[in-house]
Amino acid sequence: MTFGNKVLKYRVALDTEKNLFMAIDANNQTNVAYGITITQAVKKLKKSI
Repeated sequence: MTFGNKVLKYRVALDTEKNLFMAIDANNQTNVAYGITITQAVKKLKKSI
């Protein structure tokens, strides 16, 4: 098994109702992470995989 070599493809959007950035997994649209900054949202998305 290999850990840490997976390439994460994602999209970033701004949820204007919540005023939070969304990082959306390109391979699984239901996997979404929110954050105050883009970096925080992407970091949370990486942890959720």
